[in-house]
Amino acid sequence: MVKNYNEILHKNQTLESERLILRKFKEEDAADILEWGSDSEVLRHLVWPGVTTLEQARAGIYNYLLSQPGIYAIELKETGKCIGDIDLRIKPEHSKLSFGYVLNRSYWGKGYMTETLKTIIKFAFEQLQANRVAADHFGENLASGRVMEKAGMKREGITKQSIHVRGKMHDQVWYGLVREDYLKGEQHW
Repeated sequence: MVKNYNEILHKNQTLESERLILRKFKEEDAADILEWGSDSEVLRHLVWPGVTTLEQARAGIYNYLLSQPGIYAIELKETGKCIGDIDLRIKPEHSKLSFGYVLNRSYWGKGYMTETLKTIIKFAFEQLQANRVAADHFGENLASGRVMEKAGMKREGITKQSIHVRGKMHDQVWYGLVREDYLKGEQHW
């Protein structure tokens, strides 16, 4: 991965796909964050504890979401609504990028997260020059695994009972894609 990845992230604060804009968060997103950030069905698949008030959502925007260069709000082009986010975790010393994501439950099953992942994977390999992209999901969150597969990632393995969240041990299922396979077109798009 190139050494000036922060500069590249700064130059690419907005990424676009057919139906989505990936962009920096803004204060107006607080109500949308509260909508998905307080949904117990969404949160059961995440380490993040979520938010319960508009004030917490606003504080999260200013105290965390805007301070990290690799966090993108997922906005619907059609309506301007913020329906989730994707958080890039870059390890330049290993030439890899991993990510975590969240999506408003009202938008599950419509291809938005697959579209987001394809946009991020393309950005990772073509702009950041990463060698590897990786992510994981809780074992019971099979839909997240399907999204990663649709975005071209390959299932690599399971770490049994490796994370403790909300009083329960969860398996983690790992997915990855390497630059060589991406360039050969093996991401199945």
